[in-house]
Amino acid sequence: MKLVVAVHFEGAQATAAAAAFDAWDAAEPMKTYVSPIDHVDKAARGELDLREVACVMQLLREHSLAPELILIDGFVHLDADETPGVGQRLYQALGGTVPIVGVSKKRLPGLSAQFEVLREDEAPPLVVTCAGIDIGAAKVRLRSMHGRKRVPTLMKLAARLAKSKE
Repeated sequence: MKLVVAVHFEGAQATAAAAAFDAWDAAEPMKTYVSPIDHVDKAARGELDLREVACVMQLLREHSLAPELILIDGFVHLDADETPGVGQRLYQALGGTVPIVGVSKKRLPGLSAQFEVLREDEAPPLVVTCAGIDIGAAKVRLRSMHGRKRVPTLMKLAARLAKSKE
């Protein structure tokens, strides 16, 4: 089982959500998971915001999840020199055993075109960074995910679940 995860912060609270899938081209998740988090400390000013790592770890523990791979909305590393981002910290928190694929709609100056993926003929491209999986394989899999628009269907679903008030 693979997971697409998303975390939404609102004040001192957060919601972590995940959509589980087996096939990369799945239009629907096998199952979804949501974990409300009552208290999240503020991010340290001027430092990388790592609150998402603790939220995803809580989601995994709370639902006893052991995915073979996790997709996050964000960066695994911040540049071609692999400066650690949230995804790299999550990869380390999981003992380096679960590949992490980071997908972002934003570009960072230190990431060249080799990290970009065009889905369909939509522009601009998504930016893909990863740990524990080859960048080429991660890009091919992301390209094969369901959804006609720029962002895959299951990534949109995870984001909606994280933002939902229900």
